Amino acid sequence: MAKKVALYTLGCKTNQYESEAMASLFRHHGYDNVQFDQKADIYIINTCTVTHLGDRKSRQIIRRAVRKNPDAVIAVTGCYAQTSPGEVLEIPGVDLVIGTRDRDRIVQLVEEAGKSPVPVNAVKDIVSHRSFEEMPILDYENRTRAFVKIQEGCNNFCTYCIIPYARGPLRSRDPENILAEVRKLVDEGFGEIVLAGIHIGAYGTGLLEKIDLADLVVRIALVPGLKRLRLGSVEPLDITPRLIRAIAEIRTVCRHLHIPLQSGDDLILSRMQRKYNAFEFSRMVSAVRGQIPEIAITTDVIVGFPGETEEEFGNTLEFVKDVGFCKTHVFKYSPRKGTPAAGYPDQVSAEAKDTRSKRLIALGRENQKRFAAKFIGESVEVLAEQLVDKEKDVWEGLTDNYIKVLFKSAENLRGNFVEVRTVKLQGTSLLAKIKI
Repeated sequence: MAKKVALYTLGCKTNQYESEAMASLFRHHGYDNVQFDQKADIYIINTCTVTHLGDRKSRQIIRRAVRKNPDAVIAVTGCYAQTSPGEVLEIPGVDLVIGTRDRDRIVQLVEEAGKSPVPVNAVKDIVSHRSFEEMPILDYENRTRAFVKIQEGCNNFCTYCIIPYARGPLRSRDPENILAEVRKLVDEGFGEIVLAGIHIGAYGTGLLEKIDLADLVVRIALVPGLKRLRLGSVEPLDITPRLIRAIAEIRTVCRHLHIPLQSGDDLILSRMQRKYNAFEFSRMVSAVRGQIPEIAITTDVIVGFPGETEEEFGNTLEFVKDVGFCKTHVFKYSPRKGTPAAGYPDQVSAEAKDTRSKRLIALGRENQKRFAAKFIGESVEVLAEQLVDKEKDVWEGLTDNYIKVLFKSAENLRGNFVEVRTVKLQGTSLLAKIKI
């Protein structure tokens, strides 16, 4: 009887890709993948450490796995495991800590740890790591879109961010390997491919071939049968004229850019060691919208950065309102041990962070409604992802420019592109009817 393995993923799209790759490796070694709330022989927790809440949630999930089956092998990987292996090993029941390297050897490492009388620390130095670790997904289970990891690491060292220490320096994946994986996924029926990585705008760094993200997008878009190509998060200074032109001119590329802002106040941006100011960010957004009027621009914003005053937060609030992001992900600043900002004076109180977060989330929701409302009465193409109401046959999916659409159909449309006409706004989503 095959052993059972369960995975839990916290954090970003890159983590999602890596968990899917690890799950496929176990399947190819004869293991059965089961849901995390089921009893398994092996539990893999892919952790996040962007905030202290990520650390805490990671610890909670590890303990949940131990309670579910005290006899199981508990393996912890990901960013929290990389930066704090000692803390992870102190949790009773943990058998293996891996970090952000050697996930291509996950099956072997887990099997060895299962035989070891003591917990195994397999975390290796990541800061000096210079090669991209190939870990393609061998097969997907029940997904409508597929992530393809193109790049690893970050050299920005923003003062609040622990990720360069968790992921190491920039490394780019060979373009031929990327294209081979995309072709395989298209052949398997995936209509949408999402490019993932830690700093995908820096793609090409470290490769002998002269290539950047715009070049890669053009090459991928030429893969026969590909319906949609969506980009992961792209830093503001990586939004080049050539990348804008590629999105504008190639129908396959989704009209959606996630561009992290972090703050709309110049002094805070400087303290964060971001390499742009609010005016430059605004000018870049105008350049994008000038060529792609219906593009969805989503963003990340941190509230409560050390020293942030009410006036500086007000500048961010006003900037987010003026730009009109179609979605704003709001993060309360969280001190990360080892980063410069953790030692800055004038740390903002939890109460102030909470108040500011709620105000920005409310504004972001209004912006999102306003953007979606522009498309009421229009015909749009939706990738049907899941049946959200079985009794009423209501399906949910996304347009290429990141609007959630709800529509009815008695057919199983999962993974299909559906032409619908939008009728009205419901919350931040659009209600629609299938075009006959």
